[in-house]
Amino acid sequence: MKNQLRIPIPAVPFAPPVYVCRYNPKPFVLDGDLNKEFWKDIPFTGPFVDIEGDIRPKPRFLTRAKLAWDDENLYIGAVLEGDEIWATVTEHDDVIFRDNDFEIFIDTDSDTQIYLEYEMNALNTTWDLLLTKAYRDMGKPVNSLEIRGLRNAVQIDGTLNQPGPQNRRWSVEVVIPFYTLAECNIASRPPKDGDYYRVNFSRVQWKVDSEDGVYRKRLRPDSDQPLPEDNWVWAPTGVVNIHYPELWSFVFFAGKETDPEAAFHIPEDERRKWELRKLYYAQQAYLDAHGRYTDDLGALTQILEENSPCAANRTLRDLPYALSVTPHSFEISCPAEDGLRTLAIFSDGKTDTFT
Repeated sequence: MKNQLRIPIPAVPFAPPVYVCRYNPKPFVLDGDLNKEFWKDIPFTGPFVDIEGDIRPKPRFLTRAKLAWDDENLYIGAVLEGDEIWATVTEHDDVIFRDNDFEIFIDTDSDTQIYLEYEMNALNTTWDLLLTKAYRDMGKPVNSLEIRGLRNAVQIDGTLNQPGPQNRRWSVEVVIPFYTLAECNIASRPPKDGDYYRVNFSRVQWKVDSEDGVYRKRLRPDSDQPLPEDNWVWAPTGVVNIHYPELWSFVFFAGKETDPEAAFHIPEDERRKWELRKLYYAQQAYLDAHGRYTDDLGALTQILEENSPCAANRTLRDLPYALSVTPHSFEISCPAEDGLRTLAIFSDGKTDTFT
């Protein structure tokens, strides 16, 4: 069946980064600068990588981020190294990624639906939106959304829109109130000690040349169109598409009394969700080929074997899967780790847990 799939199977295994978001009661002053007391004891994430993973070269500029929280807010900071510091988009909710930008994605309940996207450039121009579902699942962006109470700032170590050796980096800070994030959470509440969000960060970086004292996007040969942008992310998705929330990082909230060095691990149920997700990819490929879904587990495993670019995604764990199919939808389930609940995935990509 090795054709171009409508919903590509990722070329990376299920290995999202795990980050412990520390409770931080220190006073916070929003200015875009991460070199201050508030961030002193907060660790950076690992360096961003290409969105497709190790099959692509390492990014030419270093990008890292930090996260912290208190009773009211989630705090995000990022440092974007590199001398190409420019921005042109000035209107809020315009398409920010036409510039170099920094992007935030947050799924508060790990069901891959109803998640926030936030983008900003070096001019501190912003774009906030809500995704009802991933675009692959016919999700619709709600561009009219305004994230209530959100605050942000940019600091530039250099000179904006002026090429030269003085340019070193730009950094961002974003503060998001939990009363806003709770609206996207099925529990409708702020996080508690030990809870986790699914989060990803992205840096869009265009290839540019410096001409006559300004930056110009490098063009394709014999074309007036720019070369494709680079997409550098915290958690690679294995496809050139950030909207694979199932592969975003796990951000665990460590509370006031929790050792900030405590180890948190991806829950077993999330690993079982990944097995269901692989079957979701296979069902979508089967639909492409046959115009319908199937309840034949063997047919789906064959699709994975033949079409998964990553060896780790070609096989399934030995779990008691149950498949239910209608002419226009499917549900695939397996037991949760406790044996008392059921994990399920649906044809629109949503995952859920039932008692």
